[in-house]
Amino acid sequence: MTSPSPPSTASAAAESIHRSLSELTSYSSTDSFDSPRRFTAFASRLQFVLNHHNFLESDSLPPALQTALKGIASDLSRAVETVSSYRQRSKIFVLINCKSLSSSLQQHSSAIASWLALIESSLSDDLPDLRKKISDLSFDMKQSHFTVTENEERVHRTLQREGEGRQTSKAVQSAIILDLARCLGIDSDNYSELINQVKLLKTDLTNSTSVSARRILVSLEKILDNWSVVPGISTLSVDRDFEEEAHISPFKNFLCPLTKEVMKEPVVLESSQTYERTAIEYWFERCLDDGRDPTCPVTGQVLESLVLKPNICLAGAIEEWVNRNIEIQMKGAVEQLSKESVDVEGIERVLDVVYKISEEHPLNRFRVRNAGVIVMILKLLKNCSNSIGTVLRGKVLMALLSMSKDEESKKIMLDEGITRLAIHSLIGSSETEREYAVKLLLEFSSDESYCARIASEKGALVLLSSMAGNLEHPALANLAEEILTRMEGAEDSVKHLAAAGRFEPLLSRLREGPDDIKIEMASIIGGMTLTNNSKEQIARQCAQTLVKLLSKPEGRTSSLQALNNLSGLDENVTILLDCAVLPALVSVLLQDEGASPEWKELAASIIANIVSNPGRWELASIDRKGSLLQSGSVVFNLVRLLFVASSQCQAFILRILYGMASSPQAAESVALHIQNTGDGIKTIIMFLEYPEVEHRNYAFKLTRLLTERFGHDIAQELKQSDKLSLFKEKLLDNESAENEKSDAACILGNLPLSEEEVKTIIEASFVKWIVMTLKKQQRISNGRASRPTSSMAEGLLGLLLHFTRHLDQETVSVVKEHQLMTIFCEQFNFPAKPRVRQLAAIGLKNLSEAGRSFAVADSEPPPPQGFCASLVFMCGRRGSPEPSTCPIHNAPCENSSQLCLLKSNCIRPLADLLHDEETFVQIAAIEALSTLVSDMSNGYKRAMDELEKQGVILAVIELFTEVRPGVLQERALWMIERALRVDGPAHKFSLNQSLVRALVEAFKNGNANAKRHAQDALTNLKQISGVSGKASSQSRPRT
Repeated sequence: MTSPSPPSTASAAAESIHRSLSELTSYSSTDSFDSPRRFTAFASRLQFVLNHHNFLESDSLPPALQTALKGIASDLSRAVETVSSYRQRSKIFVLINCKSLSSSLQQHSSAIASWLALIESSLSDDLPDLRKKISDLSFDMKQSHFTVTENEERVHRTLQREGEGRQTSKAVQSAIILDLARCLGIDSDNYSELINQVKLLKTDLTNSTSVSARRILVSLEKILDNWSVVPGISTLSVDRDFEEEAHISPFKNFLCPLTKEVMKEPVVLESSQTYERTAIEYWFERCLDDGRDPTCPVTGQVLESLVLKPNICLAGAIEEWVNRNIEIQMKGAVEQLSKESVDVEGIERVLDVVYKISEEHPLNRFRVRNAGVIVMILKLLKNCSNSIGTVLRGKVLMALLSMSKDEESKKIMLDEGITRLAIHSLIGSSETEREYAVKLLLEFSSDESYCARIASEKGALVLLSSMAGNLEHPALANLAEEILTRMEGAEDSVKHLAAAGRFEPLLSRLREGPDDIKIEMASIIGGMTLTNNSKEQIARQCAQTLVKLLSKPEGRTSSLQALNNLSGLDENVTILLDCAVLPALVSVLLQDEGASPEWKELAASIIANIVSNPGRWELASIDRKGSLLQSGSVVFNLVRLLFVASSQCQAFILRILYGMASSPQAAESVALHIQNTGDGIKTIIMFLEYPEVEHRNYAFKLTRLLTERFGHDIAQELKQSDKLSLFKEKLLDNESAENEKSDAACILGNLPLSEEEVKTIIEASFVKWIVMTLKKQQRISNGRASRPTSSMAEGLLGLLLHFTRHLDQETVSVVKEHQLMTIFCEQFNFPAKPRVRQLAAIGLKNLSEAGRSFAVADSEPPPPQGFCASLVFMCGRRGSPEPSTCPIHNAPCENSSQLCLLKSNCIRPLADLLHDEETFVQIAAIEALSTLVSDMSNGYKRAMDELEKQGVILAVIELFTEVRPGVLQERALWMIERALRVDGPAHKFSLNQSLVRALVEAFKNGNANAKRHAQDALTNLKQISGVSGKASSQSRPRT
């Protein structure tokens, strides 16, 4: 509100004073606060003085009096505003602002006193009575103090704290209402009047911008909402009607004035009022926090002593009343839970009562237990879990959690299978159900034996681990993590925790525990099914410990089992090798005569896992001398052990030998040691017909590798033992495994077979089977090459190579019938191993050479007979080829001959193969192409023209200019020299500087053959003068 402006004239001031005084004194009897009453008393005295002596009506007043009147008029106007706030605003508003309002009246009273003193000094001496009255009033107003009462001060301070938005307990809220009601002169039970006062405050604050005042309003509204509820001990509503005495209502003195609930621990103050201990203690704390003396909330009495004396008599009466009501409630609960049909609402009320009794009257938990309610609730959860829904399951778990604080109830829950029920609720659809399930498990996990019980439940640790890692629900995650942490301290839980992926308890015991614990932990690792990540984690932390355990006979079995489990991961091989595991394993397998068969099997298995990863173990020492695993003595002992080892150990030894023979670094020495080990090859071959699949599998694999190096020796051994036909039988056996078939094909393809043996083994029907199998595999793979598929293709192509090396008129018909040249060429489109492409190129070479041989034979006419012989001798034979002849063979070639690379469209695929990444494939391709230019007879130019048209010559030149000196360069150089004998290519490539430089380099640094071919090629290019680096003959100076 805007303050009124001071009057401009004395008459206006006088009028304003009369108006203000009339307003102040008119309602003075209704003022309920002391400050406005006192100020209006001063106003009445001032009005009496001014009205009695009428000197304000004088027409001419001294300037001092005029000034004083104007000042009094202004301050009175402002005082009227303040007093109006007391009279017109709500009492709560006045209490909120009582200090500022009192201060305002104090200020105006002092100001008016000063103006009155000015008037008194300006009056003449002939008015002594007036001067005396004005002087007394001035003095009284000057000396007066407008303050708030102690009660108003307390309420004001409390309300100001509420304006700060502080959280308050229910007890403190009740005390605030009692204080406020007493200050307002209202009975604390007069709820409607309290509500009315708050509504008036809300009206007063309609246009207020004070945040604190609005907070006070909101706080009071909430407090009164709570105050309106009349609480008491909860009663169970069941379907049957109780008699009048079925529930005993509490006496009024059972209820705490602050909480309005039945007291649990009643105490008496010095004011003789009884309260709940915790409630009154909260009020005392609030008073002290507010900087005020603690008071009795009901009487408002300031307490000199805060001693709380137990009200023993009242406590006994309340206890008896509570016990009686609990018995009634349990009777109703049993009746409700015994119903055949599930009444969700009734069960919910039962659970609420059980929870409240357990929380508010813990000493009466035994009554709930003895009534059988715990067992009935558990059976409900077991039998009706789906029908009661997730919300009710959450309430069941909440009630059980509260009751689990009773040891006897806890035992009942355990016996009834609470663990499994709680674990099942870990995947409940509501967060509340999951929360109370994990809290219940946490409550029970304080017992180490119960931790083991949790761990043994199927899926428990997996669910808890998943929950612990779920950051979307951090509260649940922390609870689950706490359970798992407790379980880590229980010995019986270690194995289960490890199975769930929590290995730290196990690993810490393995690293730091005594030997018996280490052995036990190693045994657990050895028997577990581990993920790759788990294997790596364990190996990195404990591999060294496990290796050290190998030196202790009592720990050897467990350690070997654990190492065997860990060695199954390729990434762990390096870790194990760094821990020097090989010396201990080799000692157990080959040197320790007292080692049990189980130890030898485990040691052999670990070594087999290690050597299956080439490039890591080859340089690892197996003894102090620095011997290597691939040494002759080790290979010798392994082969010898095959005769005496157990069946399983034999399989692992075959794996070891195969692994070592597969290593690029060790393959040659291992194969040589096997060959030199007496009956080494014979021993390996013996296992080709072993009944156990694993033995045969690795025997075939190892034999395949050995045939690549010692094919002749193995062929001799197979022939002596009459097992050469074994491989063909294996291939044709539909019951045999694909990998064995693949190895059998490769072995037979690698063996050196005589012409007679080829005809015997690889007859026409077998060739048909080979071709059909190749087509089938190419069709099934559909562009994807698996290892067994490419190995089978490699072996089958090797068999076809045997067949194509010894062709005659009879076998050529088989070649044509099955289109072997096409079959070989199709392998280039198959994304197989480079070895397959190499064999296919060699097959084309064989067929191309055979085709040239048959073409030469067919082109030789029979010797002339009789009269024509002389004519032929005289005229000679026709030298120019027929236009219909093949430009490659200079003879007619049928499209289906399967002996001509041109007619079978194989030249361009071979030329493309010159760009292969593998040198041996390039060599095979260029050797196949070389068969096209081996004949320098008539028609050679036509052949070269065709090769240039197919892009072969350019591809060979590009290859020659890029490769290093060696066999490939020499083969390419030979073919280039042949091509440059023809004028067309020689002229075309004479200016190819890259070719010339490469030829010069070969001429300078190549071997004898390379130099000769390079010289001839340069001669054909007419570049021979550039070889020595000297000028040509045309530019040479004359001598």
